[in-house]
Amino acid sequence: MEDLSRDLLELRAATKQFADTEVRPVAHTLHLKDEQIPDPMLAKMREMGFFGLLSSPEHGGLGLGAMAVAVVTEELSAAWFSVGALPARNWALAVLLEKFGTPDQKEKWLPKIVSGELQAAHSGTEPEAGSDAGNIKTMAYLKNGTYSIHGAKQWCTHANRADIISTFVRTSKESKHGGISLLLVEKPRGEDFVPPKLTGARLETIGYHGMHSYQLFFDGYEVRQENLLGGVEGKAFRQLMAVYELARMQFAFRCIGLAREAYEHAVSYAQQRVQFGQPIAQFQAIRHKLADMATQIEAARQLGYMVARKMDAGLRVDLEAGMVKLFASEMAHRVCHEAVQIHGGNGFAIETPVNRFWRDSGLCTIGEGTSEIQREVIARRLLGER
Repeated sequence: MEDLSRDLLELRAATKQFADTEVRPVAHTLHLKDEQIPDPMLAKMREMGFFGLLSSPEHGGLGLGAMAVAVVTEELSAAWFSVGALPARNWALAVLLEKFGTPDQKEKWLPKIVSGELQAAHSGTEPEAGSDAGNIKTMAYLKNGTYSIHGAKQWCTHANRADIISTFVRTSKESKHGGISLLLVEKPRGEDFVPPKLTGARLETIGYHGMHSYQLFFDGYEVRQENLLGGVEGKAFRQLMAVYELARMQFAFRCIGLAREAYEHAVSYAQQRVQFGQPIAQFQAIRHKLADMATQIEAARQLGYMVARKMDAGLRVDLEAGMVKLFASEMAHRVCHEAVQIHGGNGFAIETPVNRFWRDSGLCTIGEGTSEIQREVIARRLLGER
């Protein structure tokens, strides 16, 4: 069922080896301790070139395209869901800078974003602006070449370890979408942020450990005018649309990797767990669960490959990217639940890896656009409304 080039097969094998030796052996322990992805692991991800996968060689990247993002994301996410998510922030910011950045912005940030020397985070969500991305209230006031930011953001993952946060702000109240601009907010790493003008409060979660999420509070934090992406106000919504397709496809492969790992643990357990004198894998009820799980994972993977190939061919894929994000996220939710069900009471114990997969899967149908929003995006296209 696979039709990957030799280069992609080699990339997948190298990523799997990295995941098997550096990530998988420590993932569950770190999850239980609610610790972040360790600095040495992050450094080795830089050495592997993961952060520069998409970017052009001109800026130090590998220029490998969306299919490379798909295979790398699945392997990393299978080992630990958060590790598969980590490079996505740098990938998205690099795409934004390459597409819309001024020459000075590209020269200043792109090489370090591509190498992973600079860590990126993304801040768009607000208390009243989640799925309704145009309802941003955070204001940025320009005076004497400096923006002063005022407002609150939510769910900024990796904010404490980021050197630069792509932050959506309102620079005009006259137009809902046309009044939004993207500022590249530089900050030092650490939990303290820059009080009192920029502070953060951690949002604790039941899963998706490895990266911490924060509320951010801007109270006059200053950003130089030259940090406005592209140098022109009011372009952020269009700029955001340019990375939505990539983000949704990449998120789908995070779900596929997570589901694959849950399925493989379920198969192993079903072959070892003996009830009524035989492994439970011999019972039809369990065999059919495994068959359904494997079928759904492969269907999601093939749909994802189709989207990635179209992206690499330069085709519009907003419809298909919404479809694969919707299908893969709901698939992962079901598969991880079934993996717990096959483990019975053992699956409910937090010490078992399938319990981690189940907890992580709670994010799948919410992050990067809820299932409800994906269905709306798909329906609008099907009905010719956009």
